[in-house]
Amino acid sequence: MSSKVVGILGGGQLGRMLAASASLLNIKVAVLDVGVDAPAKQIIASSSHIDGSFRNKEKILEIASKVDILTVEIEHVDVEALEAVQKGHPNVAIHPSPSTIRLIQDKLSQKRLLASFGCPLGSFQAVDANQDGIAHAAKELGLPLMLKSRTMAYDGRGNYVLRSADLESITAAIDFLGHGSRKLYAEKWVPFVKELAVMVVRGLDGTISSYPAVETIHRNNVCHLVWAPFRLSNIDQDPTLPTKAEHIAREAIEKAFEGPGVFGVEMFLLNDGEILINEIAPRPHNSGHYTIEACESSQYDNHLRAILGLPLGSTRMKVGAAGMLNILGSSNSGPLKISPSQSSLSFSDDLLVDKLTHVALGIPGASPHLYGKAQSRKGRKMGHITIVGTSDAEVRERMTPLLTCLAEVEGDTQNDPHSSSLNPHLLGYSHPHPLISIIMGSDSDLPTLLPAAQILAKHFPSIPFEVTLVSAHRTPLRLVNFAKSAAARGVQVIIAGAGGAAHLPGMVASLTGVPVVGVPVDSKSVSGGGGGLGGVDAMWSILQMPRGIPVATVAINNSTNAAILAVRIISAGQPQLITQMEDYLRRLGEEVKTKVDVMDDLGWANYRK
Repeated sequence: MSSKVVGILGGGQLGRMLAASASLLNIKVAVLDVGVDAPAKQIIASSSHIDGSFRNKEKILEIASKVDILTVEIEHVDVEALEAVQKGHPNVAIHPSPSTIRLIQDKLSQKRLLASFGCPLGSFQAVDANQDGIAHAAKELGLPLMLKSRTMAYDGRGNYVLRSADLESITAAIDFLGHGSRKLYAEKWVPFVKELAVMVVRGLDGTISSYPAVETIHRNNVCHLVWAPFRLSNIDQDPTLPTKAEHIAREAIEKAFEGPGVFGVEMFLLNDGEILINEIAPRPHNSGHYTIEACESSQYDNHLRAILGLPLGSTRMKVGAAGMLNILGSSNSGPLKISPSQSSLSFSDDLLVDKLTHVALGIPGASPHLYGKAQSRKGRKMGHITIVGTSDAEVRERMTPLLTCLAEVEGDTQNDPHSSSLNPHLLGYSHPHPLISIIMGSDSDLPTLLPAAQILAKHFPSIPFEVTLVSAHRTPLRLVNFAKSAAARGVQVIIAGAGGAAHLPGMVASLTGVPVVGVPVDSKSVSGGGGGLGGVDAMWSILQMPRGIPVATVAINNSTNAAILAVRIISAGQPQLITQMEDYLRRLGEEVKTKVDVMDDLGWANYRK
């Protein structure tokens, strides 16, 4: 694919996955890291690999003499050595550039650069690593105060939350952050409600693209879970938040940093919908691992394409949803029971890694990635597991056994709050991640819409749905918020009851691109008599929608058919639902045959329905 040799500074898990992508295109790779069995070196055999530290100037110059392009899997490299490569090996391209790496290595410089371009950031300032300096910062920015090392800090290392400005607390902070030997800066505490991330890729020609925004969950300052794509959690959230996050990330990279490659942009989402940039990495990122299975081109494919000047690959997701769980090393040395149905094959010297891998191999849509690290340590990133599925609900359901396993091994009896049941409708509750929304303008319409919920729960339990009230006249703002947020929450079809004036289906359809199925409601049947035109008025209202605003309809009061139609709409993207639909139709036929047999046995005069 390319005759150029790519040198990777760092041979850990990011370098390993980068090398795996390179191997598929016959791209030659040379890795600089300590040892002959570094994770990245296990993927591609090469006499060009260098044994040594990616911080060692001589070793960096040595690998530069063997390659055409240098890139990094970790930004904590010797920038002066890279600058020496620019002078001594002018034909060797370095991506990202030494100047970009130097800026990102110093988090305060990174913040100042982003601020100079007007990127959204929380308040920050430089701080002297002493009692007076930290006390002054606490007074200026308030408590709690986030203190950070300016350099050599990642995965929460080098971060300290100061909650009191007394002498004892400040002394503890100074001791934790290097006894005053490290340069620090301070950030005003950001009361975020979610953490988001966007992977941005820029080609050699300046073309910029981005992957969907994802939600990241952290434990002990280390990425624990990633949910892709980022979904709104309620109808009151701004429906443009996912695209807004992508825009902020792309704009930051376009304005502030030079050169091709992948950049990981971490952000905070505040309660009022504001999005602030936290940090940026000039390389593939932990929050983008999911792209290997979930996107048309992974972040590793695109990083190689970018630095080699090849056409960038599509960043679109090719599945409905994905989740990623980091596997961290454990100090637990006690025996773990593996069920007889599971293989006794050992994947690692760490029992937790082994257990999670065995569980993952039994989960549909799960892909374990082990990093081949020679030794496990508590908190060390040993691998990750990606799960893909047709919907957020399916992915979270598939993730549940892994989270349960993790909790059991860690001795945590509490249920993981990030898992969720796929089928709460059996208890009569709405699913938190619905594909179908059943809405009505009044609770008096519930008896008419209830059959739709019942048939979904009974015959199509794999389809998550919700049932709620949305009145076109009494709660117009709720209607607007519901309709505009539907797609961003993952809703694919809306079933709307149309009673009385029958405005609900049409109003919703005018505000969202999600398909809407209207159910004409006979107002007499739901109000105990009086008024109404037998539902014919509602039916005509749906049928007479203006051009460009289509609403499907079914027979009066027939929400059962609305549910069936909704399933058939979704089945266009989930072919397995067609089989479920055919099974449902077969059961209907069997019911008719049973009735025929009974009628033949009893005689039609004695037959009672």
